[in-house]
Amino acid sequence: MSYIDQRMLKNKPAYFLGVLALALAITPAAHAQAWVYLGSAHVDGAQDHDNIHVGKGKGRFHAIQLRIRDNPIHFERVIVHYGNGQAEPIDIRADIPRDSETRVIDLPGERRFIESVELYYARDSFRGRRPEVKLWGMR
Repeated sequence: MSYIDQRMLKNKPAYFLGVLALALAITPAAHAQAWVYLGSAHVDGAQDHDNIHVGKGKGRFHAIQLRIRDNPIHFERVIVHYGNGQAEPIDIRADIPRDSETRVIDLPGERRFIESVELYYARDSFRGRRPEVKLWGMR
C-alpha cells in the first residue's frame, strides 16, 4: 500500500465527520426557510371574502403565499391579522390562474404570529369545481 493510500485511509473518519458537521449546520437553515401549510378556503362565488384561521400554534412567519387550485380567482386584497391585534392590509389586485400561486408576500417587520388571513376576491359563477385557496407561510 502506498503512502498516499495509507493517508487517505487514516483521514476517512475526519472527512466523514466534516461532511456530517456541514450537513447538520445546513439543515436548520434550510428548515427555517421551509413553507408551512396554514389552512385553506373554498371559494363559492356567492360571497366576496373568506377568512382562514391560523393561530399562534403554527409559529411565526415573515412571508405568505396563496396557492389556487381548480379555477382562477381575481384577488383584490388580503388582510393579515397578527397575534398582537395588529392588521396589515395587502393589495393584490391580480388574476391568479388555476393551479398557480400569488407572488411571495413579504410581511413587514420581524417574524410574527398570524392569527388569521382575510381574503377578498371578485365574485364569480364558477363552472365545475369551486376554487380552493391554500395559505402557506414562510418561517
